[in-house]
Amino acid sequence: MPADRIHLIRHGEVHNPGGVLYGRLPHFRLSDLGHEMAKSAASKVAETTFEQGRSVVKLLASPLLRTQESAAPVASAFGLEVHTDERLIEPYNIFEGRKLSASHILIRPHLYYHLRNPQKPSWGEPYEAIAARMMSAIEDAWNSVDSGDVVLVSHQLPIVMVQLTVAGKPLAHNPKQRRCSLSSITTLERQGDKFVEVSYVDTAANHTVIDRGAV
Repeated sequence: MPADRIHLIRHGEVHNPGGVLYGRLPHFRLSDLGHEMAKSAASKVAETTFEQGRSVVKLLASPLLRTQESAAPVASAFGLEVHTDERLIEPYNIFEGRKLSASHILIRPHLYYHLRNPQKPSWGEPYEAIAARMMSAIEDAWNSVDSGDVVLVSHQLPIVMVQLTVAGKPLAHNPKQRRCSLSSITTLERQGDKFVEVSYVDTAANHTVIDRGAV
């Protein structure tokens, strides 16, 4: 049989003193707190799977530094190799490297065009494309093992696209209403011919974190 459960972990807090939208830019690493958060997420997965009599047997992560670093504690906890899957990457975004604030955009009229269609969104990778590549990665991960759980370490918007897809909800949404905190764990099961969300855990709920710079 294929995997039992799929766990989608968002990376931990990022060292981002400039407060820019980091997107796919290289070298954005975890902060000291981010490393601690990643350890907490790995511990939570280990605790949960042990209690339920299962184990994580495969680990995949986005190629970006912050997700690779966030995957490391999971690899250590279960003795696994981190496999890189390009489909788990952050969406591209025209505002990468900028402070995404109203004041920043207001004095730069040439950026207005990129805000013309929030439903797509017009400033980056279409929601449908993000959802399609993420669901493809999840399907392949689920079929890649004979039993046990698989962990995928990714980013906020890709995970939100999965949450909305499996819930049958529209992909267009208000970014301020996303439920995907840093180092959170969204868990899926296969029921019939579709995936369903069975758990969401905010492992950093007791931390004061800086969560700016996500797409």
